[in-house]
Amino acid sequence: MEVKAQNWLITGGCGFIGVNLVAHLLAQQPPPQIRILDNLSVGTRADLAAVSAFREIAGPDCQGPPQGVELLVGDIRDPATCLASCAGIDIVVHLAANTGVAPSIADPRQDLDINVLGTFNMLEAARQQGVKNFVFASSGAVVGEVMPPITEDKPPKPVSPYGASKLAGEGYCSAYYRAFGVKTAVLRFGNVYGPRSKHKSSVVAKFFQLALAGLPLEIYGDGQQTRDFIYIQDLIQAIMLAAASDVGGEVFQIATHKETTVNEIAEKIKELVEGQTGQSVALQYAAPRLGDVRRNYADITKSKTILGYEPQYDLDQGLAATLEYFLTTTLTNMGPTTP
Repeated sequence: MEVKAQNWLITGGCGFIGVNLVAHLLAQQPPPQIRILDNLSVGTRADLAAVSAFREIAGPDCQGPPQGVELLVGDIRDPATCLASCAGIDIVVHLAANTGVAPSIADPRQDLDINVLGTFNMLEAARQQGVKNFVFASSGAVVGEVMPPITEDKPPKPVSPYGASKLAGEGYCSAYYRAFGVKTAVLRFGNVYGPRSKHKSSVVAKFFQLALAGLPLEIYGDGQQTRDFIYIQDLIQAIMLAAASDVGGEVFQIATHKETTVNEIAEKIKELVEGQTGQSVALQYAAPRLGDVRRNYADITKSKTILGYEPQYDLDQGLAATLEYFLTTTLTNMGPTTP
């Protein structure tokens, strides 16, 4: 799905999903103009530079639409920065977040500050600057412990501060569409994996890095907890469809409608790494984590029907491509070897 060239703002654009989105956008003809707002707490300038040349700007430089690819280093917790970043923007893709259950358990106040107040700041900035479309990255964590598959109409009962903060963001997206006409689309991402995920703390990225470092894959609990794993290019497809949609104030599950246990993922990664490198990969089990739901996978009927979303990658294809990335990254980081 391609969107007619417009002016994009990607918050958290130096992170895993952000740099993949930038790379996809720049492959369009003609490419759009892109501004990135990122505090560089996870993603780096080097990560962005790996997919695009860019110029770094300050808030006062945001006097109109971006020129080429721009990086504004700033924090979504600052309303003035958010307002400046939205100047001249047609589409906001709001990825910046305190991501994951564990960080929200460790510091729930910071989770609220970033995910609730930060999202409010971005929506208010979008309203004041006349942004047309606002795509919000949410999570299945908002629903909590329910019998899957998760659908958009199941009553949310989050079991972690992360789920609660994302639910608050969803609520504000609904309110800003209905009260102010900001065309919002909430995308509840499944467990995203794929190339350029070296900074990501999710299970797939973590397992590949542990395996390639010769360390055991640590599985919390009995490993029978399930997730819906979505390859990055399928996720990018969904973002593009949402950005092009005329639908506002709606929530969409973006996943694969396939339930996979952590044990299954670990075994697949073990087999792939052992087959590619010849080194042995061990599994070890640890205590369950607070706030983790037992089963989680999504019904994507609404996304298919309204957005035209259709996953293209199965788990084996996606994991193979991800391993290729991590092998290349690991070898590059090692530097040249002596024959």
